[in-house]
Amino acid sequence: MAQALAKGFIASGITKSENIIGSSPRVDSTFIEEFSNIGCSTTHENAQVVEQADVVIVATKPPLVPKVLTEINPKINNTLTQDGLLKRKSQVLVRSGASVFSCGTATRSGDATLTKRLFTAVGLCEEVPEVLIDACTGLSGSGPAYMYIAMEALADGGVKMGIPRELAYKLSAQTLIGAAKMVLETGRHPGALKDDVCSPAGSTIQAVYFLEKSGFRSSLMEAVQAATLKSKQTGRKE
Repeated sequence: MAQALAKGFIASGITKSENIIGSSPRVDSTFIEEFSNIGCSTTHENAQVVEQADVVIVATKPPLVPKVLTEINPKINNTLTQDGLLKRKSQVLVRSGASVFSCGTATRSGDATLTKRLFTAVGLCEEVPEVLIDACTGLSGSGPAYMYIAMEALADGGVKMGIPRELAYKLSAQTLIGAAKMVLETGRHPGALKDDVCSPAGSTIQAVYFLEKSGFRSSLMEAVQAATLKSKQTGRKE
């Protein structure tokens, strides 16, 4: 996540590589190498990052967050923005991420504005109540995996029908991009957009009927629920 965010921030022009410093354990030589390759400073000391930076992003797996916060706590003055950030590497890297955050009671008035400014540079960013963080994890945090499976399945279907593999992947990926853009740019309900491409007695409505009969819609809903519950369970263990 850290590398994707850094590359996204640099690509968007919100900051320069020389203004970014990243920290990782000594065993993670790949992180150090990749961060150095894009012109960022590196260290093995989290405290050094806090000392040198105006904004600190804890970009690690949830179980490690308490340990990192305990380590850097003595270096933090007065307040700490408590953000719940939902990202996926590839989306952030191409500035198409979907992030949410929730500010804690100790945050300052400008923290939410700063957080939104940073993460809007790498995609969509919205402030939500803390109670929704896990649900957003289940939807947009884990969501790219669902879409990759759908994309692969669509391509497999195309290959089964005779389309070359490389072309099938391009068509399935572009289909998802196009559908997503229609929802975001028109503001119309996905169901209404679906109706637009379903001609009476046509091939598309026949395919939609098959998807409904096979439980496609409920499977996605249950996937979001399963990921949400797992996220809540992980949070309780912390």
